[in-house]
Amino acid sequence: MIEARHLRVLRAVATSGSFSAAARELGCTQPAVSQQMKALEQSAGTPLLIRTGREMRLTQAGEALVRHASGILAGLTAAEEEVAAIAGLRAGRVRLVSFPSGSSTLVPTALAELRAAHPGTQISLVEAEPPRSVEMLRDGDCEIALAFRYPEVPGADPAAGSEWDDLVVRPLLADRLVGVLPEGHRLAGSERIGVGELAEEAWIAGCPRCRRHLVEVCENTGFTPRIDFATDDYAAVFGLVGAGLGVAVMPELALETVRLKGARIVPVEPLVQREIVALTLPDLARVPAVAAMLDRLAAVAR
Repeated sequence: MIEARHLRVLRAVATSGSFSAAARELGCTQPAVSQQMKALEQSAGTPLLIRTGREMRLTQAGEALVRHASGILAGLTAAEEEVAAIAGLRAGRVRLVSFPSGSSTLVPTALAELRAAHPGTQISLVEAEPPRSVEMLRDGDCEIALAFRYPEVPGADPAAGSEWDDLVVRPLLADRLVGVLPEGHRLAGSERIGVGELAEEAWIAGCPRCRRHLVEVCENTGFTPRIDFATDDYAAVFGLVGAGLGVAVMPELALETVRLKGARIVPVEPLVQREIVALTLPDLARVPAVAAMLDRLAAVAR
């Protein structure tokens, strides 16, 4: 195998004309130059130099190798400098995928802090709900996925709890679910209500994962919710509730970015908290820019 150090020696010999001159240029001994040239010729499988007295002439193979050596060594130097920049956070890339309520609350401050601390790092954000965001991470479409999952409900699929076993999981926060009722609802002034008290209501549900968990919680309580409206847009959920079209159970994180016009928030039982995490692949977790982004997200969540 041809090594970069051997190419550097060959180029020095070719430009200086002798082993001794090459040794002085490289800051090593003449025997060391001779030894490396022998190793290079063995790797190439053909003579590269013709020794005529004190002078050295390149063979045709030697000329070809020297001609390519400059480009190879220049590319290697550029690669080393780029890697050093990435390792030192003077460069790099972090592509983040987040669900909407995370994008509007946790993500902006974390991105701003990372960009201020490391302006050479390229940062991007797109939105996707889990499990799609996790698929994007595994497919190489992002470096970090902000995701959530709900606690297991008796009778639910036991495999759901192992969906992230191959990933690095950075816990961020526990997001409590609360009831959202129209202002004129008979239970809107309650200090706390049970989910079963809403068995006869029309329901407004969120993303597919949220809808599935809502059904599981309600069925475990003894009824199947009648879901009249379903939307991934939290603002639309609150708008529909405020218009008196139904009730909902939503994460507290979503309350920070919406107007509660015509709606009231009421704690519900049983207490349910969704787990919000930042996910990445084990190898990506060692990349400095990715590690820095994970730290920023954790700090903002705290």
